Amino acid sequence: MKIDDITQASLLYDFYGQLLSKRQREVMELYHEENLTLAEIADEFGISRQGVHDALKNAEKSLNGYEEKLGLVAKFQKSTDAVHEIDTIIEEVIGKLHEGNGTSDRVIGSLKKVKDIIDNLEE
Repeated sequence: MKIDDITQASLLYDFYGQLLSKRQREVMELYHEENLTLAEIADEFGISRQGVHDALKNAEKSLNGYEEKLGLVAKFQKSTDAVHEIDTIIEEVIGKLHEGNGTSDRVIGSLKKVKDIIDNLEE
């Protein structure tokens, strides 16, 4: 599993973990948060390594299904990106205001960008 996959699985778990069965939550936590191997988790639950693998895959499939239906992670990421972009624009506006010298048109343009970003979040 690549870092991006692990990060995505963790993010999905943060949003939708409570919708999983107790066993799926426990397996996900031991694997992703405690970094236990499949064999160690299998020993913990008294099941086969394949059983742990299947539980992980089913949990991940469920989490991805919830995201497809609800899209909360995508909305969160879009909001996070927008906040970062707005923060950058605000820093630019502050710099322009400190410069002075007829920068009002540029400041207005920057503020319109901020408004566009916010409007796009509502879509």
